[in-house]
Amino acid sequence: MRAWLVDQFGEPETMRLADVAAPEPREGEVRIRARAAAVNFFDLLLVQGKYQAKPGFPFTPGAEVAGVVDAVGPGVEWKAGDEVVALPERGCYAEMVVCPAGRVLAKPRGMSFAEAAAMPIVFQTSWFALVDRAGLRAGEWLLVHAGASGTGMSAIQIGKSLGARVIATASTEEKLAFCRAQGADHAFNYSGPEWVEEVKRVTGGGADVIYDPVGGDIFDLSTKCIAPGGRLLVIGFTSGRIPTVAANRILLKNISIVGAIWGNWCAAHPQYVSGTHRKLTELFETNRIRPVVSREYAFEDARQALRDVANRAVMGKCVLRAQE
Repeated sequence: MRAWLVDQFGEPETMRLADVAAPEPREGEVRIRARAAAVNFFDLLLVQGKYQAKPGFPFTPGAEVAGVVDAVGPGVEWKAGDEVVALPERGCYAEMVVCPAGRVLAKPRGMSFAEAAAMPIVFQTSWFALVDRAGLRAGEWLLVHAGASGTGMSAIQIGKSLGARVIATASTEEKLAFCRAQGADHAFNYSGPEWVEEVKRVTGGGADVIYDPVGGDIFDLSTKCIAPGGRLLVIGFTSGRIPTVAANRILLKNISIVGAIWGNWCAAHPQYVSGTHRKLTELFETNRIRPVVSREYAFEDARQALRDVANRAVMGKCVLRAQE
């Protein structure tokens, strides 16, 4: 089979496409013939050596894949021909992927392989953040930063499915239109600080829940437009700067700064992924959420896909398409 390999940390252009032996599933494992693999921002960080995990060389990036079960090891209930989506730790930029059976999920009915590959991490992250960490309630104001990103897209859709009123921020008119298409009631450009006053204006005082995957200045300004008793969700730091907050701001407005790191939670609670997948599948099957794949790349174009992700040129999610 073919797989993309990283021999040393660097830019996407340093990856190489190689012919390698197909992996054999061991006890408790499933082998999947890939039909689509999601491309994520953390894949870029992994290739660059900037991610918290630093695997040994050579390694294959990619943590989300959708395809068809090809072979199984002993003690596995999945069978050849099952259509699935899987979340191995890495290795999805390959034509065949081996994954522990506990991280393999049924592909929702009516969902394309591309959509299935694009769904798990961002929608699970947003469900964990909005439901389990922030306790978002119907009628509350939700502010979603970087609304045209994969996490932003999922947060807007889940927020609307929960009955929240949603404001999104993004950096261009095209991305703002994308946010509105996902269900955002209002969308503001956050390239300058004016969005803070706009949020306060439309909410009448501030957002109840703020979903922030950006950090940096966006986090700082968010503390100025959060409602009393609000919850500011720390999702990540794509801006590159990890912010701090003066504790008196937390005290005076009775706000909560809430961490939401889905991966660590799943490691400690292994059944969380499958339970949340069932809830998300129901939302999909009742037309309340749908992963948006704005670009599909040929498998051979993985380097360009990662470069476009690095350049913020992708709205929603993008995937690598494997040959059928």
